[in-house]
Amino acid sequence: MELLNFFNFSPAQFILVIIAAFLIGFSKTGLSGMLMVVIPLLADAFGGMKSTGIILPILIVGDLFAVGNYRRHIHWANIKKLMLWTLIGLGLGLIIGKYINDSQFKITIAIMVLLCLAILVYSERKGDQLKVPNKVWFYALTGILAGFATMIGNAAGPIFTIYLLSMGFKKNEYMGTNSIFFFLVNITKVPLQVFVWQNITWKTVLLTGCVVPFVALGAWLGVTVIKKINEKIFRHLIIALTAISAIRLFF
Repeated sequence: MELLNFFNFSPAQFILVIIAAFLIGFSKTGLSGMLMVVIPLLADAFGGMKSTGIILPILIVGDLFAVGNYRRHIHWANIKKLMLWTLIGLGLGLIIGKYINDSQFKITIAIMVLLCLAILVYSERKGDQLKVPNKVWFYALTGILAGFATMIGNAAGPIFTIYLLSMGFKKNEYMGTNSIFFFLVNITKVPLQVFVWQNITWKTVLLTGCVVPFVALGAWLGVTVIKKINEKIFRHLIIALTAISAIRLFF
């Protein structure tokens, strides 16, 4: 009870953070679609701006587990092509997020989540036929969209997924490159959210420390499950649940 009072959380909110931590660990080493469920649920429970401050340090912990597991499979060249454009997207998200109210912030998160879901559904339907242009404008668009989506709602996963899959990455290469990209991006976001949005405090860091075991448990389970689960059926379920959660943010 004292812990809840310290963080000023209701029991339901604290349980939701624990579940989110577990799903973040699971998504970072296993099925990335799980993260899309977490984002709108936390935004609904805590508000748009506050939820991004809560989730970012936990995401970084998850990133560390993922990088540790897949570090031998990183393709740096594909990351370098996007980083400048991603920083531009981060800047746009930072400015817009600073000057909109919380209701608008939640709606923006919902829009970004639904946009990313649409991209994910499109890539699912195209499958191996998915082809993207090897042009500067494509890297620019992908980087800016990814930067904006991750700054506003930590929702850039499907955008970067399409980029990697279109390059023909197999599972391990995909996981390694995806993990280091988001680790670098999320680390970059920390000072922006601390000093500009001011939604990460020492209490946020302490909260992350409390839920690290649940991130670790999720990460371990993700590595185990990804080898066995029927990913296609599971991804369809995640898409449906995420769409429902995101639509709730409009009301």
